[in-house]
Amino acid sequence: MMEGKQNDKKTSNSPRRDIDSTSPRVIDYEGSDYQTSFWEQGGRDYEDKVEEVALQRLLPEKGGLLLELGAGAGRNTSRYINFDRIVLLDYSFTQLKAAQNRLGLGSRYIYVAADVYQLPFVSALFDFATMIRTIHHLVDPDRALAQVHRVLAEKAGFILEYANKQNLKAIFRYLAGRQSWSPFTMDPVEFVELNFNFHPKAIRKWLQENQFQIERQLTVSHFRINTLKRLLPQILLVRMDSWAQLTGDLWQLSPSVFVKSIATGTADPPQPGAFFLCPACGHEPLEDTPTYCLCSHCGQRWPIKDGIYDFRIQSSGG
Repeated sequence: MMEGKQNDKKTSNSPRRDIDSTSPRVIDYEGSDYQTSFWEQGGRDYEDKVEEVALQRLLPEKGGLLLELGAGAGRNTSRYINFDRIVLLDYSFTQLKAAQNRLGLGSRYIYVAADVYQLPFVSALFDFATMIRTIHHLVDPDRALAQVHRVLAEKAGFILEYANKQNLKAIFRYLAGRQSWSPFTMDPVEFVELNFNFHPKAIRKWLQENQFQIERQLTVSHFRINTLKRLLPQILLVRMDSWAQLTGDLWQLSPSVFVKSIATGTADPPQPGAFFLCPACGHEPLEDTPTYCLCSHCGQRWPIKDGIYDFRIQSSGG
C-alpha cells in the first residue's frame, strides 16, 4: 500500500492503482473506555495540559480543512478552533461515537472510521493534519506516513507526536542494566503488543523520505514521573515543561516529541467537490448518498451509520 508520489490530476474515469487491499494489523479501541479510564480518571491532567501547550505553539493562526488522525473520542479536537472544518478519523466506531456525543453533529465535523494505511480521501485534499498518540500503535509507520502525505496539499502542515525510546528514563535504565533493549538504536521497541517507542532519527528519516520538510520539534512531558506529579503543583510542572519544550530542536530526551513539518511534492489539487476515495480499489471520487458512499468502479458501498462514515475493510482486521 505504499503510495507513489503522483502529480498528475486524477479523474473519476482513472482509478488509482496504488491502493493495496491488505494492510498491517491495527489496534482497535472498539468498546474501550480509554477516554474515561486513561485521561479523565487516570491522573493524566499534566500530560494533557503540556500537550495542549505544544499544540498551541505549532498550530497555525487559521486553516481550512484539517484531518485529525487517531482522533479517538475527540480529546484534542476542540483545540483546533482556528480551522473551518475538521475530519475526525479513527479505526474505532465507538470512539468516534463518543467524539460525536462530545462535539455534536453539523457541517464543521466529519466523522470517519477508517484504516490509516488506506485513507479514504482523494489526493491533496487537506491543508493540515495532526497525528497525536497514534503512530506508537503502528507496525509500519513509513507506510502510514506515505498515506498522510498523499492526502495533503502542497505546503500543508503536519503535526506528528511520537513516543520517544531515547528518553532519559530509558537511558538510565539501560546503563544500569535494568532493561535489555538499547535506547540508542534506530529499531522500534514494542514494549506491549502494538505499542511502539521510536528513535527520533527514525522518525525524521521516515518523514524526510515521504517528502515532509521538518520545521520544528518540541520535547514534551519531561516530568512524567508520578512522584513529581504528587509533590509539585500541576501549574508549576506545566510551566517547567513549557520552558523545556523549547529545547526540542537541540535534543530529544523526553518521553514524547512533537514534530511540525510541511508536505512537499504533493499531487495537484482534487476536482471541485471531490472528497472520498474507495479504499478497496482506489477509484475517486465516490458518490455520497445519505446512507452510503458508492464506488462506481468496484461497486462497493461504504455505509454511513449514525452520521459516521465507515470505510473499514473487514478482511484487514476489522
